[in-house]
Amino acid sequence: MKINLVLLASSAIALIPHAASAQSAETRAIQLDEVVVEGAGNGQSGAINANGYVATSTRSATKTDTPILEAPQSISTVTQEQLEDRKPQTLLDALAYTPGTSVTNYGFDPRYDAFTIRGVDVTYTGVFRDGLRQVNSPNGLFRLEPYGLEGIAILRGPAASIYGASSTGGIVDLISKRPTFLPFREVEVQTGSYGRLQGVFDLSGPVGSDQTLFYRLTGLAREAGTEIGAVKDDRVFIAPAITWKPTADTTLTVLGEYMDSTTGGTAAYVNEYAPYVDRQGNITYKSVGATRQFLGDERYNDFRQKQGRIGYEFEHRFNDMFTLRQRTRFSALGTNQEYVSSGSPGLVRETNWGIVSDTHLESRVRTGAVDHTILTGVDVSRLSYRSKEGFGGVPVGVDPVLAYRSNQTQTLTGIYVQDQLKWQNWRLTLGGRHDWLSSDFASGGTIFNRDDTKFTGRAALGYVTDFGLAPYVSWGTSFTPNPGTLLSGAVAEPTTGEQVELGVKYDIPGYNASLRAAVFDLRQENAVVYEVVNGLNQQVQLDLRSQGIELEAVASLTEGLNLQASYSYNDARILKLTPETEGNRLTAVPYHMASVWLDYTVQDGAAKGLGIAGGVRYVGSSLGDNLSRAVLDNEPRTYLDAAIRYDLENIDPSLRGMRLQAHASNLLDEVSQVCTSGYCYFDEGRKVIASLRYRW
Repeated sequence: MKINLVLLASSAIALIPHAASAQSAETRAIQLDEVVVEGAGNGQSGAINANGYVATSTRSATKTDTPILEAPQSISTVTQEQLEDRKPQTLLDALAYTPGTSVTNYGFDPRYDAFTIRGVDVTYTGVFRDGLRQVNSPNGLFRLEPYGLEGIAILRGPAASIYGASSTGGIVDLISKRPTFLPFREVEVQTGSYGRLQGVFDLSGPVGSDQTLFYRLTGLAREAGTEIGAVKDDRVFIAPAITWKPTADTTLTVLGEYMDSTTGGTAAYVNEYAPYVDRQGNITYKSVGATRQFLGDERYNDFRQKQGRIGYEFEHRFNDMFTLRQRTRFSALGTNQEYVSSGSPGLVRETNWGIVSDTHLESRVRTGAVDHTILTGVDVSRLSYRSKEGFGGVPVGVDPVLAYRSNQTQTLTGIYVQDQLKWQNWRLTLGGRHDWLSSDFASGGTIFNRDDTKFTGRAALGYVTDFGLAPYVSWGTSFTPNPGTLLSGAVAEPTTGEQVELGVKYDIPGYNASLRAAVFDLRQENAVVYEVVNGLNQQVQLDLRSQGIELEAVASLTEGLNLQASYSYNDARILKLTPETEGNRLTAVPYHMASVWLDYTVQDGAAKGLGIAGGVRYVGSSLGDNLSRAVLDNEPRTYLDAAIRYDLENIDPSLRGMRLQAHASNLLDEVSQVCTSGYCYFDEGRKVIASLRYRW
């Protein structure tokens, strides 16, 4: 769900100040005895440690090196090996097999990574990068290049007690590729559907022989089309990184990125409208379904975005008791979004910049028979954006006058403390944080200023048995500032939330396999959702309740078989919006979702090194708007994905390091209408990509 979705139904929308805001919604890891260190060729432990598909620990959950089994929270991961096997092209592709995560709400729309966790929209408030909040503005959301990732950690449920501004549904922490201690190099070329041509490289290793300075340089260039002729998928990406490790106790890593990408200003289709009469007798026009007519115009539909970030991670271990860490990142982006609706051109130009910094001290102490891992920290973030919008009044191909302008600045400061207590088999986590938020918004001579303060907390209790079973119960709250304005014109209120979760994890003894289950009940007040009225999409706020069950299994077995499977049941209901919607199911949240991905590599014989994989994703029925109009009901859908690969060294040893791979998403070309917030789209059709990689 997002602010700028091209949903303009007629040229009359040009008279609405927020016209442009109507933009349509849119080497394997090294095998160690027990742990695989993420990053091919890596020689260091990172933010996610895993053995194949099975992650053993991640700092994302607690900001400390805590085994996933012992972290009393629902956690999923996408490891480096999963990324290599599935080759996701977007964040949504990478999360598609994660329980509780819905990534199909807007059909095909490459402009934004819009998704929900546990029925809660996390597009703006749930994406983190390397443990720091990724700041976004209404039309300026950072695009992700999956090739630049080592892995992804998905935390379901509130994490505000240590992360501050974040969604009640959870957060997704994107882990950037870091320098490796061992030399690693790879290049790859790709081709595929819609004239796709792509080249990538990834180079890393030590600088010099003293083993104190290490580098990594990752890059990508792509020229491609999509199933909509007016929508491009072009990209240039470069990500340099340096690690300086003067001693065993001190590490400084600098991470950078620059990306220039172009896609379509709209990827939407024309919807049909019919009058709708509410209980008060008011008449509005609402969608009754999508047509196959493209809404925009290929002559004026480029959405170009330039983005960059530079930051560092510093860690110093004073002794066995104290470790200091600091992370800081500066980021900025600029957009130029062209679109055409009802024959008139529209343009949105937006710039934003943000700085985020988190400093914390980890203290390990013992009181009697209880071990404590205490985290005390402070973080500060600042977001500032400027938006200019214009619509109509000029021929297609000419930029309209940018008559509507707005800007906003948000500053958030938080202090937090967390104590992880360990006594025999018991694990108790207690955390608390206090935030101060300042927000200044200006538009058309009108200024809105507000200051908020909020305490958030977390308490969780778990029991870790000697045979790998770990039940837990947790409670947590959240606090989230929201960028932009509401349909009424007022600044969006901060969102607050609370959740209770009961779960169990089981690491199967003797196998590299893990089973996880969780039951949750969460509530949000002033949650931001979107409503489409007369073709115009705007933010509104509501209170909601979401309840559900999640099951997950991951395994990497010695016989060459990898497995990831999940099932989710989610009942999300509106508690407060309008009299007509109270008690209704929340739009586009299916009761049932399930997925399974199987990957097998032949271990010996003539086919040794051949890898075959397949995945099935099931998305149950859901409602197309919050009014529960049957005409917009979304039918159940099933998608089939597949992949095949072969290491050429099994033919000829001189071809060592070369791999052929092909991947198909939505192999059976399942394309259905999907409606969200009262507007309808179509799923992305079949896409096939083939690649040749050389690693040395």
